[in-house]
Amino acid sequence: MLAFIQSSPLLLGTSLILLDLILWQLIPLQRRAWRIGSRLVIFLLFSWVLLAAGMSPLQPPPWPDDVSRNLMATVLTIGWWLFGARTVTVVFGLLLVARGSHGGRLLQDVLGALIFLAAVVAAAGYVMQLPVKGLLATSGVMAIVIGLALQSTLADVFSGIVLNTTRPYQIGDAISIDGTEGKVLDIDWRATRLLTSAGSLAVIPNSVAAKAKLLNHSRPPDVHGVSISVVVPAKVRPKRVFDALEKALQGTRAILATPKPKVTVKASTLESVEYEASGFIADMGGKTDARNQLFDLAHRHLEASGVMWNVDLALPPRSRQREVLDEVRVFRSLSDEERDALSQRMTAVEYLADQVILGVGERSDHLLVIGSGVVSASIRDGDKLLEAGRMGPGEVLGIEGIIDEDDGFAEFRTLTSCVLYRIDKEQVKSCLVQRGEVQTALSKLQRFRRQSRESLLLQKPTLIKKGGFLSWLHK
Repeated sequence: MLAFIQSSPLLLGTSLILLDLILWQLIPLQRRAWRIGSRLVIFLLFSWVLLAAGMSPLQPPPWPDDVSRNLMATVLTIGWWLFGARTVTVVFGLLLVARGSHGGRLLQDVLGALIFLAAVVAAAGYVMQLPVKGLLATSGVMAIVIGLALQSTLADVFSGIVLNTTRPYQIGDAISIDGTEGKVLDIDWRATRLLTSAGSLAVIPNSVAAKAKLLNHSRPPDVHGVSISVVVPAKVRPKRVFDALEKALQGTRAILATPKPKVTVKASTLESVEYEASGFIADMGGKTDARNQLFDLAHRHLEASGVMWNVDLALPPRSRQREVLDEVRVFRSLSDEERDALSQRMTAVEYLADQVILGVGERSDHLLVIGSGVVSASIRDGDKLLEAGRMGPGEVLGIEGIIDEDDGFAEFRTLTSCVLYRIDKEQVKSCLVQRGEVQTALSKLQRFRRQSRESLLLQKPTLIKKGGFLSWLHK
């Protein structure tokens, strides 16, 4: 065996290199450890073949008089340095991938280039006995010239290494770099690529990203900020606006209780004051829906607190009962005269926070319309209550007993102080006789709430057809 190795080292070395290439292609990418393990074993066998044949990578070939044998030994020892550089590079790659960083690819490429450069210099010095000092001095001068010519490119490369080492963002994160917002698609040696909300591709050099103000909206992964701004005339008392916007934040279950949402004054002038209501949600994908819902709730609660925009002073002032009837979708088909008459029969009832309005199984003698505040609707699941939703100004409760004789299946409890308006159910039933559209609206509302209850108990999403009457009734 030893005699065969000494007589045919070039054949064995070439065979091992070919075997390494074949195994590297045949072993799947998912079995990265197997691929690198096979390369390590073949590299060790390759080293053993060199040593057994009397060659050393740290010395020139020992056969200066035998030209063919000397050339063969030179090729094999140079191949050993390059093979070793490649093996070390893939081992570093395995360690970087184990960190779970996409940026490890960039760092692996840079380290691989440095390792191969060191291997070439070592092979030139040890195997070919070239004057490495002069080569390094010449290459140093060339490196300075190239570095000055490629200064911005090198800044991008090293900035990319810093970004991928510190990892302020990763693939898939939603970030903002100097006002440019988007989802991170790729991070390479030169730039970071973002997919903006407009569907455009933004390419930001790594040197710019490393020095810019950066916001990562995807971290922490379970808490994402959402905020809205509203401008109110300066003559409106701030306390009234604070109360209305705080109720708006409580009016949606999407806003987390912790960290606590807040309302602040953002800017003010002599004519107007800008307020900001901010909170946090758990799902980044629901940010747009949460903001839209907050805007709607803010408008409703501000209107309920008496804040009006574009008021026509030529029209006579209307009562809050009459204003809230315009928000009730059930009575949308009524004429202005019918709403005026109905509003005069509405009586106001005040409730404190955390007070039960209707319990499970209870039936009210009145249809209740929320004038201000937030009401929580919960259904019973065994011995506990599950919150099904939250209601605000313009929404109704106590509809049981108008169309059928069923008892209520939900508990309605105030989350804030509330003002509700009572409408006698006999008056509502007379509207049903005169207006079939009111009966249709009540039937669809009752059917929707039953479907929502069943869906919540079964932990399945309610299938709601978008558009049409039921859609706006739900909203």
